[in-house]
Amino acid sequence: MTKTKKKIKDKPNSSVSIFSSKNLKNVFKNYKKNQEQKKIKEIKLKKLAENNQIIKDRKDLRSWEERLSKESNKLKLKEEELKNKEKELKIKDDQQKIENKRLVKKDEDLGQIDKDLRLKEKDLKLKNDELFRKDIDLKAREEEQKKKEMRERRKKEKFLKEIMVQEEEQQKIEAMKLKEWEEQFDREQKMRERKEILKDERLKQRELSKLDTEDSNINNDLSTTLKNFDVDKTSEH
Repeated sequence: MTKTKKKIKDKPNSSVSIFSSKNLKNVFKNYKKNQEQKKIKEIKLKKLAENNQIIKDRKDLRSWEERLSKESNKLKLKEEELKNKEKELKIKDDQQKIENKRLVKKDEDLGQIDKDLRLKEKDLKLKNDELFRKDIDLKAREEEQKKKEMRERRKKEKFLKEIMVQEEEQQKIEAMKLKEWEEQFDREQKMRERKEILKDERLKQRELSKLDTEDSNINNDLSTTLKNFDVDKTSEH
């Protein structure tokens, strides 16, 4: 800036140069002011890039001011370039505003998503706690059911064992009764057989007695006959 002022003072026709330099200074001041206002609105992620761009633009402007005395015929072109750059910066700024709005909306959406996730996590934790309680209750019921089944099984086994003991006792009693009946039957059978034998013996004895009686009668008759025969024979003599 000091170099530019010195060059302007040393030049002839300083009225035109001063006028142009003032305009440029005003433009530069306005541009600088706009740049500083716009820098505030830029997001943190692109702040360094924009600062670098501003530094570059300042360097360009200082270079333009230093070359102004030699390139006055190109002033309009430079102004046009500056306007174009301002337009580009405005476009960038508008784009940055849109991007900022998008990022803000995205942050809001992410915040809502995070809130929803926290609610879902809370709900999931409640459900997990409920499932855990239900699982504990189920395990307790299963354990109680197992104990009940164990008691029922033991009771059943005891009952079956008692039945088996009773059946074994009953079988023993029946076996004893059967044995006693068989023994009684054998005794009665033997008694019947003895009775039959005695009956047969009695019948035989009777038959023998009858035969003896008949033999005796026959002998008696024979003796009588012989006696009679002897008597008759004696009488004949």
